Amino acid sequence: MRKLINKLYKENYIDEIELLELLYNLNENDATYLIEKAHETMLKTYGNRVFMRGLIEFTNYCKRNCVYCGIRAANKKADRYRLSIDEILEVCKEGDRLGYKTFVLQGGEDEFYTDDKIVEIITEIKRKFPYSAVTLSIGEKSYDSYKKFYDAGADRYLLRHETASKELYEKLHPNASFENRIQCLWNLKEIGYQVGAGFMVGLPGQSNETFVKDFMFLKELEPEMVGIGPFIPHKDTPLADKERGTTYNTIIMLALTRLFLPYVLLPATTALGTIDPLGREKGLKAGANVVMPNLSPVSVREKYSLYDGKICTGDESAQCRKCIENRINKAGFVLDLSRGDNLNWKRK
Repeated sequence: MRKLINKLYKENYIDEIELLELLYNLNENDATYLIEKAHETMLKTYGNRVFMRGLIEFTNYCKRNCVYCGIRAANKKADRYRLSIDEILEVCKEGDRLGYKTFVLQGGEDEFYTDDKIVEIITEIKRKFPYSAVTLSIGEKSYDSYKKFYDAGADRYLLRHETASKELYEKLHPNASFENRIQCLWNLKEIGYQVGAGFMVGLPGQSNETFVKDFMFLKELEPEMVGIGPFIPHKDTPLADKERGTTYNTIIMLALTRLFLPYVLLPATTALGTIDPLGREKGLKAGANVVMPNLSPVSVREKYSLYDGKICTGDESAQCRKCIENRINKAGFVLDLSRGDNLNWKRK
């Protein structure tokens, strides 16, 4: 396995058969070596810097029914909310005061926020905070909608592909099109966004074969960002009784992603910190280089419940910011307060 890991480290690619062999035969010592090579790759490309994004969960309404998600349309127990543009701008003002240079607007697929409303939000953020990046994470839209948001000033778009297996995707996403999901990612790339794809680890029905499809797709897409976190069940979903993903498997996927895509921006996710008290630190040491503290008003944080047990639902933004910086420093990294763009990306 060391031979395959070294090949991946040097060439940033191994083929499907080689990757499958690695996944099926990786032992503890090999895993340690894989993680070391991923960390080494991250240090070579970005140094020991960790970039910080301010997460704003501005709506938990969603028209979709993804079977793993706590804000799915069919969950009648969800306590729904929407932030007004003034509330969003107030959150950005606080984030700017705390040093954030990227704001991530994340929400369900909420048709209340029309294209015009989203354009207005982007325009106002860019007007008041012109040196900050705006990232959107609001699901599948048309090419024209994505282009409007980009022209208004949006810099990045997060749309996890969830799984590159059409069969598994359609089991997890009722009445959704796998082909449309993938086309959305290619549309975003064509328009000029820094694009984020990604997948969960530990989903029911997932296998090493589906992971291989994920990595082959990611290598083809060459996204600027990849979001990977463990599956964590939510009590009010059809997958409530399923086992959650593990820290170990998630770390392995992070390390592989760093080796396949050396310049990728790779978050150590809140979900990883939820299943393991040191999960984010372990993620950083396996090649991750982004953290996304929560800037959302404390009054709504518990309501944005994608999965059970989510951490950081009660701390004020300043406390959350200080806490994550201390943890980053203790893990041997330094916080970088720049926009933190992907080194291979230039806005068209």
